[in-house]
Amino acid sequence: MKVKNKITNRLLKVIPGGAHTYSRGYDTFPENAPPILERGKGVYIFDQKGKKYLDYGMGLRSVNIGYAENSINNAAISAIKKGNNLTRPSITELIAAEAFVALIKHADMVKFTKNGSTAVTAAVKLARAYTGRKIILRCAEQPFFSFDDWFIGSTKVPRGITEETKRLTKQFHYNNIESLKKQITKFKGKIACVVLEPSSTECPKINKNDSACCNLEKCNRNFKKENHFLKQVELICNKNDIVFILDEMITGFRWHINGAQNFYGVKPDISTFGKAMANGFSVSAVCGKKKIMELGSITSINEERVFLLSTTHGAEMNGLAAFTETVKFLKKNDVISHNWKYGAKLILEGNKIAKKIGINEFFYFSGIACSPLYNCLDSKKNNSLEFRTLFIQEMLNQNILMPWISISYRHNNQTLKKTLIALEKTLKIYEKALKFGVKKFLKGHTIKPVFRRFN
Repeated sequence: MKVKNKITNRLLKVIPGGAHTYSRGYDTFPENAPPILERGKGVYIFDQKGKKYLDYGMGLRSVNIGYAENSINNAAISAIKKGNNLTRPSITELIAAEAFVALIKHADMVKFTKNGSTAVTAAVKLARAYTGRKIILRCAEQPFFSFDDWFIGSTKVPRGITEETKRLTKQFHYNNIESLKKQITKFKGKIACVVLEPSSTECPKINKNDSACCNLEKCNRNFKKENHFLKQVELICNKNDIVFILDEMITGFRWHINGAQNFYGVKPDISTFGKAMANGFSVSAVCGKKKIMELGSITSINEERVFLLSTTHGAEMNGLAAFTETVKFLKKNDVISHNWKYGAKLILEGNKIAKKIGINEFFYFSGIACSPLYNCLDSKKNNSLEFRTLFIQEMLNQNILMPWISISYRHNNQTLKKTLIALEKTLKIYEKALKFGVKKFLKGHTIKPVFRRFN
């Protein structure tokens, strides 16, 4: 791929992929996207020249309140001044751990780390140690669990992963309990764990013919009472002595203050959290039932130990202080309800605009209200990266960066109004592209998926 931008070339020269997360890379954004950013404040980001954009990427979904939130920054800075990383466990670390297990109902113990990949891999290790089995079942539709071999070997980019490792991870489909049952029957007695997100683009179905999601500010389905897909997964895991792992990197501290597991009324054996738990600071967690988590402890005399996680920077005080302050802010300001309301309005009003322009069968918003998504289809109603590129490109021309939709507390009525005005202008161009061909309207390369075998 030929790259014209000087900043991008500088990045690519010293960083493989040009960024430390592939989804931030040059190839995943249109050519008119800012190649590098200097800072963020609230829900706005600024490039190196000071140009301001309204942001819906929000630090790859890690910021659920707003960039550089004063009270959270101050808590982190105060912790840094205490030394940040001490020789023994810190008071800050203990307070954070106690706050976490008090918040997450099915977490008896917690181990902090710095990123989601290591947390989910730690959960898998615990499951294998607890069961003495090797095979992992992971949800096929959910895009990312870890950069480690057990997961990457099951993707489109398995280069560097051994054949033996590839064979140990199998897949099933979300909201398709029969696909899970089929794998459990096929590999009976060999499965260590089932790994999935509670939800991503849709909610767990109660009935076979349920729509993907109601898209409402207050969900109209009684998940705690009804026997939905996730509860069926939990029951099957329990019956077959399989460890039930919920990855709450995205859903945690967005769906519900006590996790999506509380929202959907399920009881995972192990769960993992990260991203929004500290409003952008680097903190992740693996947590779960004591009988499993204690395998990584140092107190069991007759039990062979599991070397779980041992990370020098896993309990840095700045991130853990940011976590405890984030939780206080979420509770005090009812952040999660605010984000659900904003998302529901965006879905409703955005779809009205698409319908008014006459392209609602080709572009529409859907998904859970606290985490909406937009769908870009071509003239044959197929999902299209070209049309998705066009959409992001034209929103950028209105100074809005919307690679996906991640809502934060600092999104408000003013930003919603600005977004809807930009959306109408963008969709009018989208309508023309449907008529005359999308290539006439694209300025540069088409965005590419992260998981692809070749460039």
